[in-house]
Amino acid sequence: MSKPSIVLAYSGGLDTSYCILYLQEQGYDVHAINVNTGGFDDEEIAQLEERAFSMGAVTFKSINNEQEYYAKCLRYLLYGNVLRNNTYPLSVSSERVFQSIAILDYCQEIGATHVAHGSTGAGNDQIRFDGAFESLASHITVVTPIRDQQLSRQEEIEYINNHGFNWKQEKADYSINQGLWGTSIGGKETLTSRHTLPEEAWLHHCEKEDSTELGITFSKGQAIELNGVRFETPVHLIKELNKMGYAYAIGRDIHVGDTIIGIKGRVGFEAPAALMLIKAHELLEKHTLSKWQTHWKKQLSDWYGMFMHEGKYFEPVMRNIEGFLTDSQDTVNGKVHLRLHPYRFELVGIESENDLMNSTFGQYGESNLAWTGEDAKGFTKIFSNADKIFYHVNPDKI
Repeated sequence: MSKPSIVLAYSGGLDTSYCILYLQEQGYDVHAINVNTGGFDDEEIAQLEERAFSMGAVTFKSINNEQEYYAKCLRYLLYGNVLRNNTYPLSVSSERVFQSIAILDYCQEIGATHVAHGSTGAGNDQIRFDGAFESLASHITVVTPIRDQQLSRQEEIEYINNHGFNWKQEKADYSINQGLWGTSIGGKETLTSRHTLPEEAWLHHCEKEDSTELGITFSKGQAIELNGVRFETPVHLIKELNKMGYAYAIGRDIHVGDTIIGIKGRVGFEAPAALMLIKAHELLEKHTLSKWQTHWKKQLSDWYGMFMHEGKYFEPVMRNIEGFLTDSQDTVNGKVHLRLHPYRFELVGIESENDLMNSTFGQYGESNLAWTGEDAKGFTKIFSNADKIFYHVNPDKI
């Protein structure tokens, strides 16, 4: 009898390496698929392929999904200035849905009826992967060896090494997920509340001691130029901005938040491009959007980020919010000036034809050109009328 085929979401890390070996022993032909949302270059993909085959995978495939990931997700996170708990730009959590879609497409391509991932039972990714598989292909059987066996990292290492490999303990001290929108780093110090990550745990270290000016040009909310250089796609611009930020060790932080499964979670991350773009975009919006556009964008963006983080991408309201966010970007045009320093950046100012700080009408605290002092007095009377009536009727509330 032929073996059943199973498609494994493969990153090449400890968990998915364990899965290749284990699933073979369970009688599966393992087809490893790596969906690249910005975390791997060509050399790293070649190494993944070599490792997958050495561990017994029947096939290996890598799919570059960066452009779709940007078009269907990242641009909306940028439009919405989405930072979970005002900190985390959803660097990795936003990738899982789009990886899941590509994995299911591959299952259909090769006729596989089983799919596997290396998520544990204590994190968010299990829900994101399983939720996508259930929403789009409930006929597919999901297999999760790490979760089902409640394995520790040490147990996985021992299993791999007992099969003739040499997986070193230090590789397992931290769980690292790299992507276009940033890198997450979890383990050891992030498992408790007291300590931050040590310098050696970060993937990128400060290489520059000077400061440098940077200009980011936006067109309808999307970043199109760095220092006057136009890029082929926003994905290329994000990669270049990441390089610039990593050289200054910009974008490091620790995120603390509520997980989908109800426990608190803590993780470190490096996301220089995401943080610089979001903060630059937010500053430009402060100049180019009305008060009420800004107000309602914040409400909807918070919901959008929460649903994306919790794997609810397929909820139809997400398409409605995306429509609002896109429509809000028509006047978000101009250049934002930043200054990069070791470990931080600052926002300097903006230039925009859509800048609502238009001196034709006045300069705050200096001059009023579109109204008189008498106009202001009359406005203040009407503006205060409701409060005046309330305290006249209820003087004891003063």
